[in-house]
Formats: sequence, structure tokens, C-alpha cells
Amino acid sequence: MRALARELLNDWNTFWVVLDYPDFPLTNNEAERALRHWVIARRIGMGTRTPQGTRAFALLASVIETCRKRSASPWSYLADAVRERRKGLAAPPLPAAA
Repeated sequence: MRALARELLNDWNTFWVVLDYPDFPLTNNEAERALRHWVIARRIGMGTRTPQGTRAFALLASVIETCRKRSASPWSYLADAVRERRKGLAAPPLPAAA
């Protein structure tokens, strides 16, 4: 009980953020659902073998999910990003939200 009370007191302001920002979701269920198939893919593939592989997997998952959520083709974006990086230029920004 003491640990729970301490946690509540330490995070008290966090619980009330939704009152200041009513557009914030009350749960992170949407984010959890978006990650679910990536977690399954990682398990099926037996994970990654290096920290760099883990970072690359996480970045690709993030870019693909962001593009999908914004109704843009993730493959077109990734092709453009690779093309620009091969030229020594910065990767294009992620597609804007529709």
C-alpha cells in the first residue's frame, strides 16, 4: 500500500493531464494495438542479433506505422528516403497527416 501511495503521489500531475488536454486518449490501447503485429514479427524472426539491428527494426516499424496512419505509402516513402540518402542528402520528412 505504501508503494502504491508513493507512486500515486509521485505521479499525481500525470493523472490529471487529461483535464488540461481533453483530446489525449485515456489509455494507450491504440498504440499497443499498432505495435502488436511488430512484436509478433520480432518473435517469429527470433529477434535481432545486435543493438543496431534492434534500432533499425524499431525505426522501420515506426516509419511504416506512421505512414500507414497518415494514409501514405510506406514503401514509396522508404524508396524516396533511400534515394535521397544515396545522393548524400537528408531523408525527406515523413508525410504530413491527412
